[in-house]
Amino acid sequence: MIHFIYQYAIGSIVFGTGLFYAFKQGYIGISSGKLKNLLALLVTFLFFFILHGYLQFAPMSELDAVPYTGGETRKSTLGTPLDYGIMVVYFIIILVVGTRFSRRQKTLKDFFFGGQRFSWWLITFSLVATTIGSYSFVKYSRVAYTYGLGSSQTYSNDWMWLPLLLFGWLPIMYFSRLTSIPEYFEKRFDRQVRGWVTAFILIYLIGYVGVNLFTMGKVLNILLGWPIIASASLMAAISAVYVTAGGQTSVIMTDLFQGMMLLATGILILFLGINYLGGLEQFWGHLPRAHRLAFPNFNSDPSFPSVGIFWQDGMANTAMFFFLNQGFAMRFMSAKSLMDGRKAILVVVLVLMPIAAIVVASGGWVAKALVHAGILPPNIRADEAFFVASELLSKPGVFGLILATMTAALMSTVDTLITAIAAIVVNDLYQPIFNPNASEKKLLKVARWSSVSVTLLGVLLVPVFMSFKTVYEAHGAFTAAVTPPLVVTLLFSVFWRRYTRQAALYTLIGGMGAIVLSLFLPEIISPFAHGVPIGSSGSSIFSGMSQYKFMRAFYGLSISTGIGLITTFFTSPEPFEKQNGYVWGTIEKALERYKGSAGPERESQFDFALPATLDEEITRTGAHQLPFVSISQSLADGLNAKISDLVYITDNRWWLGGLNSTHAIIERVETGNQNLIFLGQDIHTQIVTKNREKIPLRIEKLY
Repeated sequence: MIHFIYQYAIGSIVFGTGLFYAFKQGYIGISSGKLKNLLALLVTFLFFFILHGYLQFAPMSELDAVPYTGGETRKSTLGTPLDYGIMVVYFIIILVVGTRFSRRQKTLKDFFFGGQRFSWWLITFSLVATTIGSYSFVKYSRVAYTYGLGSSQTYSNDWMWLPLLLFGWLPIMYFSRLTSIPEYFEKRFDRQVRGWVTAFILIYLIGYVGVNLFTMGKVLNILLGWPIIASASLMAAISAVYVTAGGQTSVIMTDLFQGMMLLATGILILFLGINYLGGLEQFWGHLPRAHRLAFPNFNSDPSFPSVGIFWQDGMANTAMFFFLNQGFAMRFMSAKSLMDGRKAILVVVLVLMPIAAIVVASGGWVAKALVHAGILPPNIRADEAFFVASELLSKPGVFGLILATMTAALMSTVDTLITAIAAIVVNDLYQPIFNPNASEKKLLKVARWSSVSVTLLGVLLVPVFMSFKTVYEAHGAFTAAVTPPLVVTLLFSVFWRRYTRQAALYTLIGGMGAIVLSLFLPEIISPFAHGVPIGSSGSSIFSGMSQYKFMRAFYGLSISTGIGLITTFFTSPEPFEKQNGYVWGTIEKALERYKGSAGPERESQFDFALPATLDEEITRTGAHQLPFVSISQSLADGLNAKISDLVYITDNRWWLGGLNSTHAIIERVETGNQNLIFLGQDIHTQIVTKNREKIPLRIEKLY
């Protein structure tokens, strides 16, 4: 009972705080549009509340365990030459798809944000492929085999952050069109705060690359017996090729393909397992009742305490992912509109995250049920459960498809991380410090070289993470150690106007200093540990990180919050002019900066119009240099549009997801009773493809 009450009590405080901010800003209420937003949030909350309550408390029967009498065993090498041939073909397809989009990358906006033009469904699949990335199948299948449905905690705690994200941080981030997360802190405070945030985010992202490459190496080591370092280096090289060539567009388009494969293959494994066991009732009955709990234990097992997972993964790492992860931010800012960004997040949390939890854990659940049914031996290793079960259930060729999907998962997070780090290197280090007047061509070159360098750094970090027993421990210990000061600083900066520059600096430096101290003196975490045992200690330099590896997140969040609160009340607040557009309640100012004129958020309207080319050279406006266009009076009437409105112009083939599109500002309304839009030559070339000059474009009025 304490597991459920604890998590929903804390989670409801975070969720309720977000509802308060959304209400104060006019996003939720009882009128039609506001009520729709409120119901979407409440339905999400109730879905997870009922799901977790059922798993934790509902009476369930369990079939008797069947002794293993021999038969299936762990083979020395899994798979056949056909399976590995399919893997190779898959790699080639990914490289072709990824590098194909390199010809579109002419500016930093294209390289990092894909031109800021993609539809919500394309962003959604890309986010899923990133979220269930390189470490997920190995990490969560192992946990699923050992602890059951409790492995889904990572994917089922996102509901807490929805109101703060959808109606607080996302509109500020989107309309500010930040080139990097650290840039926000300079706009909110100054360059010094930005510098510290840059350093900490780079540590986080480069470390994440190392964790993912370690997982890549471990997978090929399990399958083929290859050395982990050599395997990680090979996977890193493949990922770097298409990311370096195509940037964010390559990442989004390849992750669309990979995301669909991930979802389909994870469900396939579950279906094959259920079918092999004789149906859903047999599968459910052979999954021990302890493996069906949403929260397996509160604090008794230091390897997987629910309270520790809640603070490390549900609070610190989820907030880091949604609010501060440069890769996620670049996805949101690649959306064609703020509404599309919100749709993507809502569908990810409410629909695709629960599916993702099944996808990444299905191999572990099925393997445990097969062991309970006496089909697999009880001594199979937990980190091999996914592969052993998959090979048993699938035929040659099908197992190759599963392996190909596994490599999709292994690559989809790394490609996002590489582009994210390159964005920070260019926008927060190279340009402001070393070459403020660098040309677009030069910056694009630096971005590509940064991608290669980051991949090499990730490979060098692999031996560090090899010192941990499992991928899960390596990932949990790392994120618990580096995320708390960043998370507290960002949340205070956005949602507390009184928060000061000095408080931000002290939160970052003091919070990280306290965490570093705990690596050498882990005993200081004991008062924050909620009774979780300290765990065993090794003799390596990283042994302190393995103690209280999950509860270090609560310790770090508590210390950082305390520093931020105390320092703020002893320092002078920032002037409102510095905050305007960068804190809650000032989103209108951010929108004004974005489009170059004032305008409210509103429901979009769309119509269709034939494209025409302007003779004069195109001009641009606003802080983000949006191009001007002219429209006919007929189109203006259809859109209910006027001069200075922002429109989104796209090829009308929805399945392209916005690949051929752009944003623009209406400069003139021309007389005419035919729907026409007049485009500059460069925009016309970007949107209107060969043999489609006489086909109408889709024009959407946004703001």
